[in-house]
Amino acid sequence: MQIEETALPGVKIVTPARFGDTRGFFSECWNHARMTEAGIDLEFVQDNHSLSMEPGTLRGLHFQAPPHAQAKLVRCGQGVLFDVAVDIRKGSPTYGRWVGVELSAENGRQLLIPAGFLHGFVTRVPRTEVLYKCSDYYAPDCDGAVAWDSCGIDWGVLDAPVLSEKDAKAPRFEDFDSPFVWEG
Repeated sequence: MQIEETALPGVKIVTPARFGDTRGFFSECWNHARMTEAGIDLEFVQDNHSLSMEPGTLRGLHFQAPPHAQAKLVRCGQGVLFDVAVDIRKGSPTYGRWVGVELSAENGRQLLIPAGFLHGFVTRVPRTEVLYKCSDYYAPDCDGAVAWDSCGIDWGVLDAPVLSEKDAKAPRFEDFDSPFVWEG
C-alpha cells in the first residue's frame, strides 16, 4: 500500500496494491492493522455508495459538524471523478486551501479526508460510482454544505455542473462560520 501526503496536512492519497491476472485484479482497500502501522488510526462505522449518471455531476462541498464530524476514505468503483478536500479548521495555516485528486476505477487511488475538511467531487464520465467509508454515522442535524464555486476550486467543468437543490442553495465560503477549530 502506498500512502502519499498532499499539500494539506492530514489529507492523504492511499493507493492499495493490486494483484491481477487475466481474470482482473484483487485489492485490499482497507486494513485497520496496516493503516494503524502507517499512522492512520481511524475506525469506520458506515459505508456509502453513490452513483452519478451524468458527467459533470457535482456533489459538495459537504461536511458533518461535531459532535458527529466524519473522516472519510473515498474511492471510485466505476468511472472517473475529481475529488476535493478543503480545510475549514479555524486557525489552521491552510484554512480555506484545497487539494484535488483524480480517482478512477483504473488507478485505484483513494483520498483520506480527516474531519474538519469540506468534501466534494465532480464526475468526469457517465455512470461514475463513488464509495466511501465514514468515521461517524450520518446525523442530519450536523449536516452542512458550502457553495461549490466559492472556494476557488478549479473543478475542470466547462458547462454548469449538475447539482442537487441543497448544493445549489449552499452558503458561500465567505459567509460560512466553520464549527471546526485547528488544534495545531
